[in-house]
Amino acid sequence: MDSRVIVFILCMSWVVSDLPVSAGKKTKGLVASSAPIDPTRVTQISWMPRAFLYRGFLTNEECDHLITLAKTKLEKSMVADNESGKSIESEVRTSSGMFLRKHQDEIIGGIEDRIASWTFLPVENGEAMQILHYENGEKYEPHFDYFHDKENQKLGGHRVATVLMYLSDVEKGGETVFPSSLEKESQPKGDDWSDCAKNGYTVKPRKGDALLFFSLHPDATTDPRSLHGSCPVIEGEKWSATKWIHVRSFDAPSTSEGCVDKDPNCPHWAASGECEKNLIYMVGSEEALGYCRKSCKVCSS
Repeated sequence: MDSRVIVFILCMSWVVSDLPVSAGKKTKGLVASSAPIDPTRVTQISWMPRAFLYRGFLTNEECDHLITLAKTKLEKSMVADNESGKSIESEVRTSSGMFLRKHQDEIIGGIEDRIASWTFLPVENGEAMQILHYENGEKYEPHFDYFHDKENQKLGGHRVATVLMYLSDVEKGGETVFPSSLEKESQPKGDDWSDCAKNGYTVKPRKGDALLFFSLHPDATTDPRSLHGSCPVIEGEKWSATKWIHVRSFDAPSTSEGCVDKDPNCPHWAASGECEKNLIYMVGSEEALGYCRKSCKVCSS
């Protein structure tokens, strides 16, 4: 094993131990995977920023299940305003997307547990999974996943890591690019790469693969080399699932009434009709409370 991978494991192993693993529960004919993490499928692609690619992290059935859950609930993607922290529309990000609820079903729960086992970061530190869809020409300009404002750091602190899971193959374009990676000059690229992809170290989207990269250094300072973007789709379409993970628990403290918003964007989402469009995430179900109950006015504080 590459010595740098060993260093990474040692650096992260103190974070958490004995993480839960899903055990084969069924959801609509699917089985939540309890397969252990296979380090032989993981490749270190960059050390500055720290980035790792896991081949075949998701099964084809898991990818299709996530797309099916999201297809009818997609909305224009938003970005966080650097000053206010509020979600705003921007031409920087032209995809569409939606959020699933954490442990919404056994399949999602199994994937979240597997992410925790791979990253050595607790399940409760993760945000709800976001499903994104990019059509022809759609993109996400290079950006950081850590926050520039204080509002978004109140719950969970900075995002320390991102796991980006590719749910579909893309005929051309749609690559993930790291423009500031020190390894960008050493990666050979041919005619099958888009022009955008030639601007940094690049990962091609391949169904089932997962990309893990860190937005913070091991000393918890922000890493400007974690700048990354999604190149425009040229042929086909791109589906992906993103799990952002924070330095502390992202689960809001429980209250006796459960009348809380667990995300600073809840008022904006509620005003745009998400309480009806994305009921399970916003309000919840019999199994679990949603993330924006207060803004959706289904309870009183």
